[in-house]
Amino acid sequence: MAKKDYYEELGVSRDADAETLKKAYRKLAMDCHPDRNPGDKASEQKFKDLNEAYDVLKDEQKRSAYDRFGHRAFEQGMGGGRPGGAGGFDFGFDTGNFADIFEEMFGGGFSGGRSATGRGRGGDLNYNLAVSLEDAFRGTKVKVKVPTMGRCDTCQGSGSAKGSGTTVCRACAGTGRVHVRQGFFNIERACTTCGGAGVVIKDPCSACSGSGRVRTSRTLEVAIPAGVDDGTRIRLAGEGEAGVRGAPPGDLYIFVGVRPHAMFKRDGADIHCQVPVRMVTAALGGEIEIPAIDGTRTRLSIPEGTQSGQHFRLRGKGMSLLHSQARGDMYCEIHVETPIKLSKRQQELLREFGQMGKQEEVNPRSEGFFTKVRELWGDLTQP
Repeated sequence: MAKKDYYEELGVSRDADAETLKKAYRKLAMDCHPDRNPGDKASEQKFKDLNEAYDVLKDEQKRSAYDRFGHRAFEQGMGGGRPGGAGGFDFGFDTGNFADIFEEMFGGGFSGGRSATGRGRGGDLNYNLAVSLEDAFRGTKVKVKVPTMGRCDTCQGSGSAKGSGTTVCRACAGTGRVHVRQGFFNIERACTTCGGAGVVIKDPCSACSGSGRVRTSRTLEVAIPAGVDDGTRIRLAGEGEAGVRGAPPGDLYIFVGVRPHAMFKRDGADIHCQVPVRMVTAALGGEIEIPAIDGTRTRLSIPEGTQSGQHFRLRGKGMSLLHSQARGDMYCEIHVETPIKLSKRQQELLREFGQMGKQEEVNPRSEGFFTKVRELWGDLTQP
């Protein structure tokens, strides 16, 4: 089955800027996040496809190659760095492999993700981490277990068996690069004999087959800053895959997702909350106590005659702002609760209340509405 165009996957035009790409990705990823759709395989696959598309298009070099060559730019085992579900993990985009493809397309000169000796830098890793709204508000530290390619302890990352060594590669004279003539062009590329290392291992390490790294896992403590939002990316430099035979390691990227809350709904730095209020309190006014995201309780004054749908703003009671001491606001939407299961005496009192006073003054909205209805009905019945 043919892969879907990355721009179509994100629902953006081909000339979309970085901010447009980010907004489109965050909106779609939030809707199909595995935490919000447990057990839904279609949503899980959609989430992976979105991450693959965004990982390519947000990078200028990857995007340029994709615009020119499409999905062919990332064939031959090149991954798009698709993150897995919340708390899940997939291997990220290998910049070393991308450099090889880029060189085949355009010739030499691309050095992203390569060490000075030509050895491939370790691959970057992605990890999806879901946190609660409370943790996003106050910040937290979370331990994550990351499967990765780590340095081989048997050979200390050299790739050579103990007591063995390396010899200079004859094919590239130790430079790790070779020149190949194709028609009128002279192209420089990584030496295929030594893999760009410049040396050849005499006796490969039996534990890692000469690569200098083995599959393992590491447990890391990740600091989640206060005010973090859905889609925030945290970069841990040097915590990705180990490089081949001592090359520099890649980076680890933590993608943070904030789980939905049972009571609060977040909108940037602001928080929205629906608050039920008793009819008597709404009619006569009073004070109510409501919870805040910081774990405290705050008092809200209800004016006399408050109606359902009215909003009240509590300044500084919203979310923390990233890298700031400031906070957003909290908006309370009032829902006046109609009494149920009334006793006979309560019913009598309400009927008596309903017959007292001028209705256009006591209930101006309903009286005004039905006055307009009667006027409209009268107009419709005119011959």
